[in-house]
Amino acid sequence: MENIRTFNFSVGKEQRNILNNHASFVVWFTGLSGSGKSSLANRLEKLLYEQQIRSFVLDGDSLRKGVNKSLGFSAEDREKNLRVAAEVAKILVASGSLVLASFIAPTQRNRDLIKEIIGEQDYIEVFVNTSLEECERRDVKGLYKKARAGEIKNFTGIDAPYENPVNPDIEINTEKESLEEATNRIFKLLQKKLEIK
Repeated sequence: MENIRTFNFSVGKEQRNILNNHASFVVWFTGLSGSGKSSLANRLEKLLYEQQIRSFVLDGDSLRKGVNKSLGFSAEDREKNLRVAAEVAKILVASGSLVLASFIAPTQRNRDLIKEIIGEQDYIEVFVNTSLEECERRDVKGLYKKARAGEIKNFTGIDAPYENPVNPDIEINTEKESLEEATNRIFKLLQKKLEIK
């Protein structure tokens, strides 16, 4: 590490934000598998696109198909996956993008590390608070059924813990509000932060 030197490039985050006419930061969606994180991120990105805000959705599946395809699902590998996700998100923020990151990030320790990597000033946490019962009922990918049958080990909510965030910036309950209502609430929260200061 002692031979690594940071090069000072002429164009940085601030210049890109001015060019884009909006600030760049990370909106991190955390919650159980099937809670609605990716659906919210997808809907929010469409709304941002309509407002000409440059954004990019990062999710666990897309990273695991490429950058992190060598990682398994042990606690150690899951932590590595989240660390890489946070580092990629940080690079995208520097490029001027509003990053919508959809990852379970099951522990407060995970989320604290993510926030530390990205920087607190560039991090907004969205807790998608959907009950385990509802996530199992939806079982979008059929993963809960496999976890209950013992085919998947260390599955969050079944035989691996999920710790609710201590102090999220916004909490969404997908069992009580529609996708459109939730998206609009998140967008309203972001509007002031999108302004270039």
